[in-house]
Amino acid sequence: MEFLKKSLLVLCFFLVIQVDAQDTKTLQIAFEKSYSLESKYLYDDAIRVIKENYSEKSYPVNTRLGWLYYLNKNYTSSIYYYKKACQLMPAATEPLWALLSPEIGAEKWSDVEKTYLKIIKLDPKNASANYKLGMIYYYRKNYSKAKKYFDVSLNLYPLDYDSMNMSAWTNFYLGNSNDAKIMFKKILLVYPNDATALEGLGLIK
Repeated sequence: MEFLKKSLLVLCFFLVIQVDAQDTKTLQIAFEKSYSLESKYLYDDAIRVIKENYSEKSYPVNTRLGWLYYLNKNYTSSIYYYKKACQLMPAATEPLWALLSPEIGAEKWSDVEKTYLKIIKLDPKNASANYKLGMIYYYRKNYSKAKKYFDVSLNLYPLDYDSMNMSAWTNFYLGNSNDAKIMFKKILLVYPNDATALEGLGLIK
């Protein structure tokens, strides 16, 4: 009896492996077809091929659908599938970066802000995320909040033009004239005759 149980367990194990291998092969074929259709701009067909093999618990499938719906300018569906991918891989920043594209396309700026904040929570020293978040607050004229994120970006890349420039102007609007002047002069050291830096210096008395 014990031997029979073990035999059944072994049989079940190999059957599961076989089914999984078949599913993987089927999905691989579906992805290949979708890539071919995407290259021909047949996004509806590419989506259909993937959805015929849809698995709610598959990160690659949800990510692929998010991308295809984004290309098809169906931002609502793209956001839906990218969020599914985010739920499946909560420690990953990859799906969050992908999610930003349809959110920006749909001009959901509040959601864009939240997504950048999630990225920074997972990756606090990500220069790009800190810079982009700083830009959001800068254009809202929330300069003190913008400075917090520009400072991180600048500390990571001290000679990056965009980080120096936005740090300088943020300090200018905060009334930190001396800090702004130092940064504008630093820009001119690396980028001689830069028009924006010269304009900023001209405004500081």
